[in-house]
Amino acid sequence: MNSLISKTFGLITLGAGGGWLTSFLPIPLPWMLGSLITVGFVASLLNDRLFQDYQFPNRFRSLFVGLIGVMIGSQVSPDFLGQLRALPVTLPALLVFVVLAHCMNYALFRKVGGMDKTTAFYSGAPGGLLESLLLGEAAGAKVSVLTMMQFLRIICVITIVPVGLSVWVGHPVGSAAGQSFADDPATTLSDVIVILAVAVVGLWSATFLHLPAAQLIGPLLLAAGLSLMGVLDGNVPGWMVATAQVVIGTSLGLRFRGLAPDAIGKAMQLSLLSVGLMLLLGFGLAILLARVTDLHALHLLIGFAPGGVTEMSIIALSLAANPTLVSVHHVVRILMTVAIMDRLARFLGVSQD
Repeated sequence: MNSLISKTFGLITLGAGGGWLTSFLPIPLPWMLGSLITVGFVASLLNDRLFQDYQFPNRFRSLFVGLIGVMIGSQVSPDFLGQLRALPVTLPALLVFVVLAHCMNYALFRKVGGMDKTTAFYSGAPGGLLESLLLGEAAGAKVSVLTMMQFLRIICVITIVPVGLSVWVGHPVGSAAGQSFADDPATTLSDVIVILAVAVVGLWSATFLHLPAAQLIGPLLLAAGLSLMGVLDGNVPGWMVATAQVVIGTSLGLRFRGLAPDAIGKAMQLSLLSVGLMLLLGFGLAILLARVTDLHALHLLIGFAPGGVTEMSIIALSLAANPTLVSVHHVVRILMTVAIMDRLARFLGVSQD
């Protein structure tokens, strides 16, 4: 237990150092990306000596994901209810995106990546990371390749999207980008306790109800309800946001442990190509949807981008896009991906491999 605590504390400290240095640069999501890159680099070099048999405590990470959920949910206002009218139009388009993106990735990983059918199919799923890993392993996919491709998909998306949007809008995007903690609204101990309580209760409730993405969605829904009732004012301090990003970035960086640099390089090239094609597909659909709804094309792109629910919702906050609407699209994307995976596998003949 002491070893687990000391290693976890050391990794978070390392990640915080990387995030702090990166926070001086004009880049998006500096605390999350800085910790991810720093810990990922160290983990890939020192896996056997430092991280053997070590697993980042998931319950600890869940609390900080919950804080992001509280931050997102507390931004909900009555204006959000009006945006729900666009869902009957955007959700069918999201289904089209899921099917086309999955088929496109499957063909890419087969033809260019040289993967077998099963590994290529589950590696190409544009969502449902854990479900893809479990189903792929049961189907006989190469777990090491599948794991690397799925995590690289998320990492590439949460890197490319905020950087691209920063270039587009002319300033860094991403929560805590360029933010000074001195500018935080006054926060009392009671405020912090309320925020933590909402995160814990929301997380427990969503887990009990078996909601998808429970770590984020539970606190988000609870905070949204409290915000609409005027109980929560939405002022989550920047230092709490940055701390949550460091913990999330540190846990993601650990995914690179034990992976050979040359294997990571080859997989990264393939993942960049895959993500680039999916983003082009998502952007095309977003432009079309923007013409028939009152939603902004860039906001729709964030809702379609196949990254993590937590990370993409953070990006949505900085563009004044309703993060709850973005979260809804990402949760539905994951559910769609998992729901149609079996039928799509049969259609593509994956079971014949």
